[in-house]
Amino acid sequence: MWRACKIVLFTLVFPGTVTVLLPWRVLGYWHGATPASTALGIPIVSLGILIYCLCAWDFGIHGEGTPAPWDAPRRLVRNRLYIAVRNPMYLGVLTTLLGEVALFQSRLLLEYMAVVWVGFHVFVLLVEEPILHSKFGESYAAYCAVTPRWIPRLRAR
Repeated sequence: MWRACKIVLFTLVFPGTVTVLLPWRVLGYWHGATPASTALGIPIVSLGILIYCLCAWDFGIHGEGTPAPWDAPRRLVRNRLYIAVRNPMYLGVLTTLLGEVALFQSRLLLEYMAVVWVGFHVFVLLVEEPILHSKFGESYAAYCAVTPRWIPRLRAR
């Protein structure tokens, strides 16, 4: 139960800031949604949230940790979405932002999303992957050899 509380708290603070607070600051206020953009944007936002939640669940259950770098999973998570791509949680956040771009029809949000992706990529390359290599060794190297970093593989290994 305590792990679930930590996951929810981390999610509200970090992904919540990236997908709600900062976009609101970029836009200045929620505007620009039309019935057509709502019909397109809401399902994409929902998909992004679902992706993130599935990954956070897998971190808690299968990885015995949380998405927080200071309370990372103790076991390498290689199931469900992690079969297709190494960073589905980040892709969930980016999908949520893409839905917001569609919902609010905002070029500024699209630019913000690009900056977020670059930040995620740099963090993954310089911090996350070296830590995972040192923590899980050959197991992580083998996983990296067959699982792409950003573009999901849609067929089975």
